[in-house]
Amino acid sequence: MNTPVRAKRPAAFNFKRVMARPSEPEQHASTQAGGGGASGSGPRVLIVRPSALGDVSRTVPALVTLRSAWPDARIDWLVSEAYADAVRHHPALDGVVTFPRKRFGAVGYNPRVTAEALAWAWGLRRRGYDWVFDLQGLFRSGLFTRLTGAKHRVGFANARELAWLGYNRRHRVDPRLHTVDRMLGLLEAEGHAPSRDMRLYVGQDDREWLGRWLGESGASGESGVGGRYACIAPTAKWLCKCWPIERYIEIARRLLDTGLAGQSLVVLAGPGERAQVQPLLDAFAQDPRVLAPQTTVGRMMALLSGAGLLVSNDSAALHIAVGFGRPVVAVFGPTDPALVGPYRRDDAVVGPADIGSHAQANYRRHRDDQTLIAQVSVDAVWGVAQRQVERGGDDIG
Repeated sequence: MNTPVRAKRPAAFNFKRVMARPSEPEQHASTQAGGGGASGSGPRVLIVRPSALGDVSRTVPALVTLRSAWPDARIDWLVSEAYADAVRHHPALDGVVTFPRKRFGAVGYNPRVTAEALAWAWGLRRRGYDWVFDLQGLFRSGLFTRLTGAKHRVGFANARELAWLGYNRRHRVDPRLHTVDRMLGLLEAEGHAPSRDMRLYVGQDDREWLGRWLGESGASGESGVGGRYACIAPTAKWLCKCWPIERYIEIARRLLDTGLAGQSLVVLAGPGERAQVQPLLDAFAQDPRVLAPQTTVGRMMALLSGAGLLVSNDSAALHIAVGFGRPVVAVFGPTDPALVGPYRRDDAVVGPADIGSHAQANYRRHRDDQTLIAQVSVDAVWGVAQRQVERGGDDIG
């Protein structure tokens, strides 16, 4: 694939333009990604996978599959604007259609926002897509698919939340398959040979930021096995998916004492997750080798692209690291790695020895219960970490 060029910034939303010039496609939601290279002779295709960040990251094989099937197509991706940088720079993609989920949460309460949302929906329809693939299969994504008015609207016949009502081409795919294989199964049902290329791409701005940060932070030395620094991602949306922070502190000590994956340790956490990692930061407050930079999605991707190792819960960071072929340790609790684990990286998973299907099926009712994931020992995680660094990175193509 060609190296992607820097994407243009999306134009500001203009409601008057949308309503006054119906013959032109709405541009608020589109950013060009330099590499799809659509010639205009193929179909106009839209992938609908708005969220969450980890799910967006591991949907990339579907994009590559569609590009292989239609080299001359115009392929866009409808994604929540907070996660657009996860896929924006992929050379197989022509553009992103950003969904301002947070702002549109005021629809029905704020007249201006409601008007903007209606204009956004109208702009989506005017893009004239021929094929739309809903790879999420929930009410919102099904609604987006229907709003396009595309001639061919493809989705899961067994989609949840009545999302299937938005499709006119429905395929039943085994829900027991891994999420990636399930999405590819939907495309196979339409006759497209699947590609399992998980590769992710970092934008030029974020690559440049990483270079500056490595130099300024002192994490740019080449000591250690397999990389210059290791990353740990101790957070997750629900506490039941979080390995106890005290265990992460112990793993951090071992990584630093042995230099297993580099001379520095980078702690990854979003702006709203600092409280979750504060005990770890306090434990290493006097150690300059422990770093916790403020990151965006793009900067987190850049950091993970160069990591010698990632130790993580079932979270977005894990799936992004897989997209860069990095050594990973995936600590799982109640969620099922056979469905949502690091794709084709079963050897990287550490989980409780005894977990029944009942616990996995009902973990959403016990979001703050760490009982299962707390069964995972530090020694078990450390053993997998050593093996992962020894084997090195993976072929992700």
